[in-house]
Amino acid sequence: MKSEMPYLGVSAARVKAACREVYASYPFESAELWRADALSLWRGARHREERYAAIALTGHRKAAGFKTLAALPMYEEMIVTGAWWDYVDELAEHRVGPLLAAYPRPMRKTLLSWSRSADLWKRRTSIICQMFFREATDLELLFSCIEPSLASKEFFLRKAIGWALRQLGKHDPKTVLRYVEEHQSELSPLSRREALKHLFRG
Repeated sequence: MKSEMPYLGVSAARVKAACREVYASYPFESAELWRADALSLWRGARHREERYAAIALTGHRKAAGFKTLAALPMYEEMIVTGAWWDYVDELAEHRVGPLLAAYPRPMRKTLLSWSRSADLWKRRTSIICQMFFREATDLELLFSCIEPSLASKEFFLRKAIGWALRQLGKHDPKTVLRYVEEHQSELSPLSRREALKHLFRG
């Protein structure tokens, strides 16, 4: 993986095991302390595994009551400063997505703004945050978040568009086929290929 921040070389399984052990005794006393500790770990990280640990702390089951709109600035900082898919996809799908489900009106406004951001990782987040919404996907929001990036030559945006459409196609293939047909001239070959990948098998 291309990365400016070095790895310790610890496997994902061992990172998860270490987090489970350490966070078992973490107090989870307040949302404010939780956010402060997660950001302290994130900002002080010198290796990628430390940032994985920070993200794991934000997703801990004991922090369920803390995952409100007040956590969004923390997620946003991690997305912008993390600036790579391994951080961003986890945060988009498993932190920002649940916020959208819980607070649709304010999050919708936020994500529409992010979809037009100069930061490509905020754009990517707006596109893929509904990856696991299945039939509950807000189609208008998804397509509105895709639209500003249709002309982008950024690989990570083109891939995100294709992935989001491909995931939607598992539950609503007709909508995806119609969207691809209507945007043939705008979708990149990569986005179109990803979107249609599983729709014509068999």
